[in-house]
Amino acid sequence: MALKKFFACCFCLVCGITTVPAQKQLTGKASYYSDKLHGRKMSNGERYHRDSMTCAHKKYPFGTLLKVRNPLNGKEVVVRVTDRGPFSKRYVIDLSKAAARELGFIRKGFCQVEITRIHPNRIPFRPEDAEEIPELHLEYQDIVTYPVPAWRQEILDEKKPQPTKIKKLKIDKK
Repeated sequence: MALKKFFACCFCLVCGITTVPAQKQLTGKASYYSDKLHGRKMSNGERYHRDSMTCAHKKYPFGTLLKVRNPLNGKEVVVRVTDRGPFSKRYVIDLSKAAARELGFIRKGFCQVEITRIHPNRIPFRPEDAEEIPELHLEYQDIVTYPVPAWRQEILDEKKPQPTKIKKLKIDKK
């Protein structure tokens, strides 16, 4: 009996380790927000606007960019996760009305979609193991190097310090 429990635990452990932690592409049905929600606060604190490209998803963190594609007509749109939902088992994502209009399913009310996460910091055609983005080193120039208008030239000349004279030093020669 103990041997069966041991093998069952080992089997569960192996199955749990070998599963893929996240899918690259998710498919399912999408719906869109009603006009009644226009102006109300979403889960992240922002107000919903029906012309914005936003969506609601249960798992992705707020601010995540998702590419949503309608496989029936090939149209796709990029939306940002700003809310939680949908709370129906039939739907995977809730889109704003503008995103639904772009995908072409306003009349039907729902649509089968493919969802892909977008990584904005990922550089295309670069190996996956090197994800560091180079830092920019900016140099600042003095304001004197910029062209000065003629009406400011007199003011700058008045404030310009006079050059100091260097005193001659006597050096003893031995």
